[in-house]
Amino acid sequence: MSIYAYICFLFSISILLAFVTHKVSDKVQSTIAITASAMVGSLILLLFGSMGWLKLDVVATHIMEELDFKNFLLNGMLGFLLFAGSLGIKLPLMKDQRWEITTFALFSTLASTLMIGALIYYVAMFLGLQIDFIYCVVFGALISPTDPIAVLAIIKNLRAPKRLAMQVEGESLFNDGVGLVIFTTVFSVAFGGKEATGVGILSLFLHEAVGGVLFGLLLGVIAHWLISATDDGSLEILLTLIIPTAGFMLANYLHISGALAMVVSGIMIGNWTRRHGFSEQSQRYLDHFWEMIDHSLNSLLFLLIGLALLLVEFTWTSSLMMCLAIPICLMARYISVWLPFKVMQRFRRYNPYTLRILTWGGLRGGLALAMALTIPANVATMTGENISVDVRDLILLMTYAVVTFSILVQGVTIEKMIEHSKLVDPKRKAYLKLGSGDDYKPHV
Repeated sequence: MSIYAYICFLFSISILLAFVTHKVSDKVQSTIAITASAMVGSLILLLFGSMGWLKLDVVATHIMEELDFKNFLLNGMLGFLLFAGSLGIKLPLMKDQRWEITTFALFSTLASTLMIGALIYYVAMFLGLQIDFIYCVVFGALISPTDPIAVLAIIKNLRAPKRLAMQVEGESLFNDGVGLVIFTTVFSVAFGGKEATGVGILSLFLHEAVGGVLFGLLLGVIAHWLISATDDGSLEILLTLIIPTAGFMLANYLHISGALAMVVSGIMIGNWTRRHGFSEQSQRYLDHFWEMIDHSLNSLLFLLIGLALLLVEFTWTSSLMMCLAIPICLMARYISVWLPFKVMQRFRRYNPYTLRILTWGGLRGGLALAMALTIPANVATMTGENISVDVRDLILLMTYAVVTFSILVQGVTIEKMIEHSKLVDPKRKAYLKLGSGDDYKPHV
């Protein structure tokens, strides 16, 4: 069958799973339920395959390999998902949290990358696994940025306090540029034989991140002009599709950050064009149209994350590293957020649950898996028993463990934490005490 046929069937399965899980229990978010269902299905297929039954695991693995999850996400779905997510970002609220978002996206991502790399290196050494430090930093670089798709799909629907939600969502949307520069630089040193220089890193950052922002502004201006030039409601909505399709592809061909371009243009369309470009009818339909696309593509993505288990090869050594990678990533996330948070806390008041939610809500998702799949195979490392372990398989397994824990455990348990944050939110207390609405601004 063709790739298109595979996508059609998988897309239909994801929608049916969303329907079934919603009917069974509407308390569990559909994205989490779909991932869990796909993982259980993958385990069943692997079990049947190991027992020589049906051989469906071979067929399913072939489909996942043919689909090319990495390119399908990074060069296709990502543009739609980021654009849809950024449409709902309120610019005034983001400006109010600009220092927090910038600090977490820049400092916390870099600090987490280095901490995870160092901890993985020394833990592996303690276990007798000889792995170069640069490979450990590669893992740190791809797992440190929080995934905007996972965050927006899970956190956004829980209706956290607005300023707290903006800190989590804003960081996840804007740390892609930083994460990409770090990962690309470390990747080129680890597998391309290049030396990391300050000039090279700065040049890459300016080209990828700054170029992506400027290109996003250009896309937003062009789309705004086109939408403002017509009063046809259907055409106005269709014109927004130009951005995550041709706009995203053009950004990739120019080797600039398509992710940042989608975020910037989405914020412009969602704030500027929504008020001054769309007709009244289109304003009503804009959110419904993109929410439908966002929900359907998220269902497909989280199904693929669950099925990605078929691509992972387990060994005893790598399985142990997989289990240790989860607490290592959580600890690095907490420290990298705690350091700047304590400084900013001297100048602004925050919700008491802010640090906990920033740590536990820093979800990882399909983007980390896609980056892990770009690592070349057949780069071996050795254990003390002279047993060869492929670096790609080891990093992919650790990444998958962190991603699934993030979605299935953190994604499920974060709800109670957010509910508690609502009860102690300063804004809510001011509302109850003063009888005022969202107009007051004494706290963050």
